[in-house]
Amino acid sequence: MTVVWGAVLAAGVLLVLSPWLWPSSERGTRVRSDGRIARVLQEAGFAHAAPSRPVLIAAITSVVSASVAWLVTGLAAVALVAAIAGAAAPFSWLRARGRRLRRARRALWSDVCDLLISSARAGMSLPDAVSALAVHGPPLLRPAFARFAADMSASGHFDSSVLRLKATLADPVADRIVETLRMARHVGGTELTVVLRALSASVRADATLRAEVEARQSWVRGAAVVGVVAPWIVLGLLALRPEGATAYASPTGVVVVIVGAVVSVGAYRLTIWIGRLPEPRRWFA
Repeated sequence: MTVVWGAVLAAGVLLVLSPWLWPSSERGTRVRSDGRIARVLQEAGFAHAAPSRPVLIAAITSVVSASVAWLVTGLAAVALVAAIAGAAAPFSWLRARGRRLRRARRALWSDVCDLLISSARAGMSLPDAVSALAVHGPPLLRPAFARFAADMSASGHFDSSVLRLKATLADPVADRIVETLRMARHVGGTELTVVLRALSASVRADATLRAEVEARQSWVRGAAVVGVVAPWIVLGLLALRPEGATAYASPTGVVVVIVGAVVSVGAYRLTIWIGRLPEPRRWFA
């Protein structure tokens, strides 16, 4: 019977959220062009995904997490906390993927600048120089530049194609490179190689420093994750015992679970905030 009620609840949630999960084409285009979800998708490498997709996944994981927690513990407070955690999990995964992509790409932008300098010295045009990165660029970045080459071949318009490239890359350094190329395209590029060379040196020095600091502070995030997960594992083990389930089902137990969830999230965010490095902002996004 519990499974039936869970299925009915899931169907009801999907029906309520259906206007936002499956919008009309006009509304979907408007939401896709801006918004925090679209920005998170771009930074995670899913620039061409619909913003409604992570919302749908969050609804499903929320229902599944709450159902599993309810079936295992039988506690409404724990099921509520599991539902909130399940809804936040897809967005946390997207943000973590975005951070990993930024770290992986950080050391590659100087190579991109060097390749663009070489192409400019060889007399190649800007569209050809950027398109050549789909073949000669760093392997991690080649798919984005291959899409630029396809856009350029289809439209022949450099400005719109390079703006789509900027949205696909979704990186502060990529924004600076793209805006430098756009300016060189519009007003002339006599100083393009000088600017790219200075940008390459700056990016290389910043990447080296950040890699060293992050290697020394990697234990901060691990400690924060352990500090958040460990108490809930203990709570789950205690809730499996009849006396533990009875205690946490009481009003006082519900308050303890909710306050514990708030304190856990607050402590995790505080630990991450203390140990984080400031990330450069996307001023040209």
